[in-house]
Amino acid sequence: MLDDLREEKIVNKVGGRFKLSTLIQKRLVALNAGSRPLVDIKKDDKFEIVIQEILQDKICLDLDSNVQIIGESGTTGPAELELPSP
Repeated sequence: MLDDLREEKIVNKVGGRFKLSTLIQKRLVALNAGSRPLVDIKKDDKFEIVIQEILQDKICLDLDSNVQIIGESGTTGPAELELPSP
């Protein structure tokens, strides 16, 4: 799991380390608040779920740094559970 974060592939996929950490943090908040996982893995580790969602191109950040869910056709839409900004 942590080895995936050390590889440049996942960093380049999201556009840099800052965007990667932002995406992970925001998706973890959504999962902890009740969003359903977009991948089917045997573990209940939410961090591993987020890493797999990124590696499988299920989520990304939009230009406003909001989490977007990528649909089957490659289109994006807002995440299921967007928490209000403070």
